[in-house]
Amino acid sequence: QVQVVESGGGLVQPGDSLRLSCTVSASIYPLTAAGWYRQTPGKQRELVARIYGGRTTDYSDSMKGRVTISQDSAKRTVYLQMNSLKPEDTATYYCQAAIRGGNYWGQGTQVTVSS
Repeated sequence: QVQVVESGGGLVQPGDSLRLSCTVSASIYPLTAAGWYRQTPGKQRELVARIYGGRTTDYSDSMKGRVTISQDSAKRTVYLQMNSLKPEDTATYYCQAAIRGGNYWGQGTQVTVSS
């Protein structure tokens, strides 16, 4: 059974940091790539960051400089470290796990940035 499970979301204040985790099942590991996306109601899901082969990273302009994506192969987990969070970063954050046979999405984790 394929599982992609995100965790680490929550309510934080502006300027705070948060680390999201995405753990994937052994049946689809190792990954070709993994990505973190975010979505707010009424808007399209947008890319935040991607990691290829566990090393090469790519960031969208939306959070560039404030986020770092990384991968721990032993734990089959992809992380998204987010710093200096802003209210406009409030969204549901989704993990996408990519393998040759297709892409798998998690259920999402809510991040709310509010004072």
